[in-house]
Amino acid sequence: MFIDMHVHPDFYEPISGDESTQNLRHESLNIHLNGTAPLEHIFNQMACADLDRLCLLASDYSSSHGRSVVSNEEVASLVKQSEGKFIGFACVDPMREDAEEVLRYAFEKLELRGLKLNLSRLKLYPMDKRLQPLYKICLEYNKPIIFHSGLSMEHDTEMKFSRPLEFEPVAQSYPNLRICLAHFGWPWVQDTAAMMLKYRNVYTDTALLYFDSAREFYQRVFTHDLAITWIDRSLRHQIMFGSNNPRFEQIRMAKALGELGLRESTLELIRSENALVFLGDKEEAVW
Repeated sequence: MFIDMHVHPDFYEPISGDESTQNLRHESLNIHLNGTAPLEHIFNQMACADLDRLCLLASDYSSSHGRSVVSNEEVASLVKQSEGKFIGFACVDPMREDAEEVLRYAFEKLELRGLKLNLSRLKLYPMDKRLQPLYKICLEYNKPIIFHSGLSMEHDTEMKFSRPLEFEPVAQSYPNLRICLAHFGWPWVQDTAAMMLKYRNVYTDTALLYFDSAREFYQRVFTHDLAITWIDRSLRHQIMFGSNNPRFEQIRMAKALGELGLRESTLELIRSENALVFLGDKEEAVW
């Protein structure tokens, strides 16, 4: 199995809505040249990259936009249409007065599998008191959290809120809460590695590609900025494949991952096994 744990479905045809919705999403993600895609096209892209499942991320910035960019309900509807190919993650703006109610509804009624938060966009540090009720709900329902970490290409974001080490108090205060520091926290990849080394509840994903060539960028990060042996020996149980599609092409990143020279057992962990543990579908292996 091969799972992409970091996908934005903003331009999927069944939820594309009217022109104003599409314009909002182009501005929100700071992606402007792509059109909408029918699900058949998405499934074909998955087949080309040998992907079996995609984790779709909602986006809720109601306090600044007056509405969700991609609602939890829209993500849930895509999951239902996907014949088991999609996994849905909720997003809840913690500044909403009904934030706790919305998150409980997403878990109980919409059956979404976790929570996604971009604190660079929300301009909140990870231990902000407005976030902690959401953490406690995730613990109550045994749901993980994907945090944006590192560089954000979106407008009106500040990286200081999402530096990997800022999440240490969360990992320390909530040891049973599974958290993913997305994008490997780039450019602070060594800080992300340190977080994973110290806290077994901290994961990351490979959704980082900020220059042209996936192969060259992955080679730089995973064999120079980090040692490939760090990945293949010490961090192999905490890394998940992620593409950040539609910003980056899944097929290029999947191919680049396979060309790093990692052991096949490590690739199996990154491609699916770690994601299943993160989602709570599989018990953590002894390592």
